[in-house]
Amino acid sequence: MTRRHPDSSALRPLIAETAAARIADRFVTAIALGQFVVGQKLPSIPQLAGMLEVSPTTVREALSRLAALGYVTVNRGRNGGTVVTSQWGPASDSMVRRALEPEWQELETTLDYRSLIEQQIARTAAERCTPDDAERIRTAVLAYEAAEHDRESSRLADLEVHQAIAAATHNVQLSELSLTIRHQVSLGFEAEPYTPEVRAKAVVQHAQLAEAVIARRPDEAARLAAVHFSLTADLLRELHTRTHDTTEN
Repeated sequence: MTRRHPDSSALRPLIAETAAARIADRFVTAIALGQFVVGQKLPSIPQLAGMLEVSPTTVREALSRLAALGYVTVNRGRNGGTVVTSQWGPASDSMVRRALEPEWQELETTLDYRSLIEQQIARTAAERCTPDDAERIRTAVLAYEAAEHDRESSRLADLEVHQAIAAATHNVQLSELSLTIRHQVSLGFEAEPYTPEVRAKAVVQHAQLAEAVIARRPDEAARLAAVHFSLTADLLRELHTRTHDTTEN
């Protein structure tokens, strides 16, 4: 059964006649944030349609727009797929602005909410962590380190690190809430913003956060969670400022 996400003003339903254009704007924003990187093959059209809760036709039209603008290359055939070819282009400023600006205040509220929730998750996990939880967390942290610059492996490993910590709370609703907020701040793409520098910081921060949780240090775990999740918030704010400032120059 497919998990459904609660409605969010930051991810409100798309109007049919503008759906493909708005999805294209989201893609360009995700690429600018490093959620998808140059050379990376995108998920299949059915997978993307499921993530974004729109029709495959809408996703296909959005990808055609991106191909025309030079952001992706669409390869046909059995081994084909859509590959990212450019992180930033002449249309990026306006497309990112359209994706972020209308709901920016709501997204800021979601980022603040996420920080508060993830701090509580880390704190509770540190209070309740069992030996089995500790083993899962350690395994996830090592998998993230091993993923290196493979973007898709890194994304999945990052998700597992935080789901392993959330599972240590032994509260299913907290685990689900963490996933729901991740979906919202990632614009539906289920990937955190990425740069090589941010990943290097995340490798260190994951290890520190895992150690605090496993060693049952709740206050430290909460503090480290706040620092770690600010990585995503900072990249989103930097991109918003970058594209917002172009309207004033």
